[in-house]
Amino acid sequence: MTIKAVIFDLDGTLVNFNLDIKSIRAETIRFLKGQGYPSSLFSMKETIYKMLGNLEIYMKTKGEEASKFSKIKKSVLSIADRYELEATQTTHLIQGVLETVKALRKMRLKTALFTIRGPAATDHFIRQYDVARFFDAVITREDTVAVKPDPAHLKAVLKILRIQPSEVVVVGDSVLDMQCARKLDMIAVGVSTGIASPQELAQAQACYLISSIMEIPRLIQQLNSRKKN
Repeated sequence: MTIKAVIFDLDGTLVNFNLDIKSIRAETIRFLKGQGYPSSLFSMKETIYKMLGNLEIYMKTKGEEASKFSKIKKSVLSIADRYELEATQTTHLIQGVLETVKALRKMRLKTALFTIRGPAATDHFIRQYDVARFFDAVITREDTVAVKPDPAHLKAVLKILRIQPSEVVVVGDSVLDMQCARKLDMIAVGVSTGIASPQELAQAQACYLISSIMEIPRLIQQLNSRKKN
């Protein structure tokens, strides 16, 4: 099938985002331990979403109400929101982003964002660079039942775009982006402008590796040309 859309990760793919991940995790662990939950459930090596997943399972086994978990989750995400908004002060577009999304729109492709960033910091990015017109969908952590690498994150985008997984290229800088795309058999393109090395992206089953986002339009032209032959 012809490629009809490109779905981008945000941090490390479209913007350089200097988020203090260690501080977020440390404060989250302090908060959760302060709520009386065992420290064995949490690790500085895990994302806050993994920690919350561990906690939810634990609370279910203890018969605690879902509403209690929801309140705790809200508090944890508010911690992340605070750090994310602080980080927006030093965020800037990666070179070639505007040229790339403009080129994709001229090619009549749909474009979208899927990010684990919260809506406040994501909206700040969109307003700061006046890029709302370039995206047909924006799915933050608040807009999906589960974030990447869970495929539900990308399924939420596909539902809005009304397209099939085989019609999409997913562009990201992390292992989670690649894993999420490959779980739906989507074309995963790893860009080495963020947290993962080319080797790590390849190990996460990236279909293509690029060093600049500006390579995307040409790659899609090549893919569509092959599909026609």
